[in-house]
Amino acid sequence: MVDTLVFAVAALVILVGAIGVVWSRNPVHSALMLVMTLFGVAVLFVAQGAHFLAAVQVIVYAGAIVVLFLFVIMLLGVDTAENLSAEPLAGQRPAAAVVAVASVGLLAVLAVRAVQVSTGARSLSAPVEGGRSNIATLAEVLFTDYVFAFEVTSVLLVIAVVGAVVMARRPRPDGEGDELGVECHAEAEPEAEVA
Repeated sequence: MVDTLVFAVAALVILVGAIGVVWSRNPVHSALMLVMTLFGVAVLFVAQGAHFLAAVQVIVYAGAIVVLFLFVIMLLGVDTAENLSAEPLAGQRPAAAVVAVASVGLLAVLAVRAVQVSTGARSLSAPVEGGRSNIATLAEVLFTDYVFAFEVTSVLLVIAVVGAVVMARRPRPDGEGDELGVECHAEAEPEAEVA
């Protein structure tokens, strides 16, 4: 009974947060709704007994990634609501509708196929209750088999931050300060002649 209640509350929090991410016009509010969604997923991980994944969910995703999103949003100065009535790319809304329908159809096909292939046979990869901890197994796989993907992801995140900083820089026109100085001197000279 308690498990069902925890699942229902966490699922409601996740759904409300996900809908808020999509419907919010302000990017900062969208990022905060994403934090709410990620915390709901962390609660589901705790309910399943995956405490390590819950901690990673809160520390890495709700902490670091969303803070990175907020940093980029504030750096680029896009923390104001956008005008959604103007469409910058013609046909983007119908294309998004087609992609959404195709995605829902693909998920339905995968759900039906997953039910058909679930046989209950023993796992061929590794026993669930082995002699090693999940953290040791995860670390071994992450830093041996998937080390290249892990490093590429870290480089991609660094490139994204550097790109955001470069895009946020507003270059000053050349000689902006000189023009102001010349104008001030030009205005000051006639006053000196009058006096």
